[in-house]
Amino acid sequence: MSDNEHRPDPRHDPRPEGRHELRPAAPARSRARLGFGLLAVLLMVALGIAIATQVSSTGSGDSLDSARPADLLTVLGNLNQREAALRQEIAGIEQTLSTLQAGGGSAGAALDEAKARLAALSIQVGTVAATGPGVILSIDDPGKSVGSEVLLDLIQELRAAGAEAIEIAGSGSAPIRIGVDSWVSGSGGKVTIDGQAVSAPYKIVAIGDPPTLAAALNIPGGVVDTVARSGGRLRIEQSPQVTVAALREMKPRQYAQPGN
Repeated sequence: MSDNEHRPDPRHDPRPEGRHELRPAAPARSRARLGFGLLAVLLMVALGIAIATQVSSTGSGDSLDSARPADLLTVLGNLNQREAALRQEIAGIEQTLSTLQAGGGSAGAALDEAKARLAALSIQVGTVAATGPGVILSIDDPGKSVGSEVLLDLIQELRAAGAEAIEIAGSGSAPIRIGVDSWVSGSGGKVTIDGQAVSAPYKIVAIGDPPTLAAALNIPGGVVDTVARSGGRLRIEQSPQVTVAALREMKPRQYAQPGN
């Protein structure tokens, strides 16, 4: 993600989601084919996530040219960790699909595994709501000096600390679900997230281990200190149950197709 260069392409308009229904009591062979189809769809989704992450990491532009070496190392480490996790997920799906195609495993087990992976990937991509333990963050910015670079650091710190779902809302605006291809831009008082203008005070909800997320933001020189130096204030509330309800729309593929 970048705070200056990533702009949504107006040609990429979201398309209506399809509706698929399963017929009851399908023969075992049909269920097996359905399992293959679901796993193939999951593989395509995972590949799309990896591509979006790679594009986000290469489109940093001038903002990274002027960043401090320590900041660049942090961003690079986060991106590498994200890419490694996605590649591992893709490898697992490919292995399961190969096993099923070779005749191993039952159709029922394949469908159960496909559903579990679909749920996990849907949360990661942001197409379904999520609930679980996490933190609720509030940022006050009376001087309008908390810019996009501060919010970008906050998102990166939460992700690096294991946040599985994040949404950000500005004053009087609907929450925005943060995805792998989200972008932030603008100076204090003129912040834009994924093309939508947001203004302080900001409310951020993140799902993950509450103590770990809070500790990541409170490290010396971390986001809490950065917000304070900018003239704002960041409050952290740990909670055993939070909800991230904002959703992202899946973008249609343009070029990528599943390989053999």
